[in-house]
Amino acid sequence: MKKLLLALWAVTAGMSAQSVKLKVEIQNPNSDSISLVSMTARKPQVFKAQKPGVFQAEVAGPAGLYQFFDGKEFTTLYLRPGFNLGMTLDAKMFDETIKYTGAGSAENNFLAKKALDDEKMQEGFGSGLPDKDALKKILDKRAADARQALSGTDLDPDFSKIMLAQISAENEQILSEIEAMAAKAAAMSKLEGNVSPGFDYENHKGGKTKLDDLRGKYVYIDVWATWCGPCRQEIPYLQAIEEKYHGKNIAFVSISADVDKDHEKWKKFVTDKNLGGIQLFADKNWESAFLQAYGIDSIPRFILIDPKGVVVSADAARPSDPALAAQLDKLLK
Repeated sequence: MKKLLLALWAVTAGMSAQSVKLKVEIQNPNSDSISLVSMTARKPQVFKAQKPGVFQAEVAGPAGLYQFFDGKEFTTLYLRPGFNLGMTLDAKMFDETIKYTGAGSAENNFLAKKALDDEKMQEGFGSGLPDKDALKKILDKRAADARQALSGTDLDPDFSKIMLAQISAENEQILSEIEAMAAKAAAMSKLEGNVSPGFDYENHKGGKTKLDDLRGKYVYIDVWATWCGPCRQEIPYLQAIEEKYHGKNIAFVSISADVDKDHEKWKKFVTDKNLGGIQLFADKNWESAFLQAYGIDSIPRFILIDPKGVVVSADAARPSDPALAAQLDKLLK
């Protein structure tokens, strides 16, 4: 949700620019500096520690929302002329330990509580998609609770307006994203239980490989790219899975979605990293018919197909997820 602040910070533009006093005390600090940036200024203000974990900052800029960064984590502050704000936290439990005192503490403690409440709400959804009607009730209550909390006379009226606008925008985005995810899940469920769309891709070892060539085996497919950090993070786990099920009735296939200009980069990466399994290069990267059929718009993505070519899972567990090994143990016993 924090990405919504980029749009909402603009609401705070036009207010007078004056300095604000800020004292920050951090246990287990991540660095010897902190930074603050407002959308209207666009340039971060960096402050060095007077002693480990202690910062005294005179923040110049317009009243409004600021992003606070400690070198590893970030949170949102509301600053305006006249605030003399104290902030304490333990960097090992960043969001959970943030506390504010002094002028401006009411607004910023609201922000700190909101961050924790939002995290709990998302955790409450679990791994599945929430029912749309149930979700709408949760979001309606979220907005109503915010309106009540923001009606206090000790809060800056401008802050209350900004927060109400932000929460309304967040609720709309959450509903929109859930609807999109539900539509995608429905499309994936239509693939499962049916014969998978096929492919015919260049094999790193030479020639081309079709999905039909692998009939008679389970096929675990990893759609990835050399530039994708999360994809590379899964490689050691995938190698461990490949080793665990070596000699079993399963083929491990990695399909690169790299663009054509990175073809040689892909070949070198596979060689240098000694990647196992069947290494393939998609013919039209993101526009390849196979990727399109599975609605792949982000990677890594994993797919599991049975020996008859039927889709077991159109969005399978990652190699780093213990659920994958548990599933393969049952299928390959």
